Amino acid sequence: MIRLGLIGCGEHSENGHAIPLARYTAAHPAEIELAAACDLRMERAKHFCRQYGFASAYNDVDAMLTREKLDGCIAVVPVERISHLGIKLLSLGIPCVVEKPLGASLPEAKALLEAAKATRTPNMVSVNRRFMPFLNHAIEWTRTVGALRYVRCTLTRHLRCESEFLWTTAVHAVDALRYIAGPVADARILTLNSSGLTSWHVIDLRHENDVAGRIDILPTAGMLEETYELIGEGFRALVTSPFGPRRGWHGFEDNRLVLEEVAPEGCDEDVLNGFHDEAANFVRAVASKTLPSPSIEDVFPSVELCLRLAKTAERGKRSKNCFH
Repeated sequence: MIRLGLIGCGEHSENGHAIPLARYTAAHPAEIELAAACDLRMERAKHFCRQYGFASAYNDVDAMLTREKLDGCIAVVPVERISHLGIKLLSLGIPCVVEKPLGASLPEAKALLEAAKATRTPNMVSVNRRFMPFLNHAIEWTRTVGALRYVRCTLTRHLRCESEFLWTTAVHAVDALRYIAGPVADARILTLNSSGLTSWHVIDLRHENDVAGRIDILPTAGMLEETYELIGEGFRALVTSPFGPRRGWHGFEDNRLVLEEVAPEGCDEDVLNGFHDEAANFVRAVASKTLPSPSIEDVFPSVELCLRLAKTAERGKRSKNCFH
């Protein structure tokens, strides 16, 4: 029996962590105890206790970490607190899950990385695209039919005008393409016509295995959808997940649709979006005293690349010469 704590009880924590943890606990009651939930708003922590089965509510992190003997902890806090709290958990030797983008700046993300290396405390980053069933089914299929030549993500959103979108949200797409095609050898960013509500971007990637990659970042395109394409000689896989009007994946070979998997009506969102498998990965790693994946060290290159490209795009915007 392992005892888990959850720090941060906001909407994302509820959908991405509390719901899948409660589902996993219900299916494996002898393996896991949801020991404590903590939020600055005590009522939110108490809500998590009532709704999802956490045993104790706290509004002070230090009090929770002192009183509870935790085997693992999930931290879901604002960007400016990710690095500081992650370093605290790592230093205490508590296996933990932290959120992307690992910090509010590159120095903060690097400090968290160095703490992970120095303490060797097991750690994991919540990047749920790596656990999406549809994406993983597509990856498995493409490996049976040929070598990839090109991978692409189209990231469309509605009215996402925040200036930090490129490195706080689009990092999901960069990390997913690194997960699909491997480490990135080179990257370039093009800022499209910026006359709209906010900037749109295109990122061109060259992976170390010479697979080409591309990410279209369109945060005000009027719809919520995310697609991934995996293409090789004579085949193409198209994945729509975690967002889109018709989620699933399709495999095409020799000009024929050969495989199709579509989300059934009423499918649980945490399962569809990869959050459940992500939670299960962490719980099983803690229980077996093995290393969860992906770790801070695994995801850091995605964060570093996005922060670097964001700076390049900002310099280009100022100079009106956006392609670097």
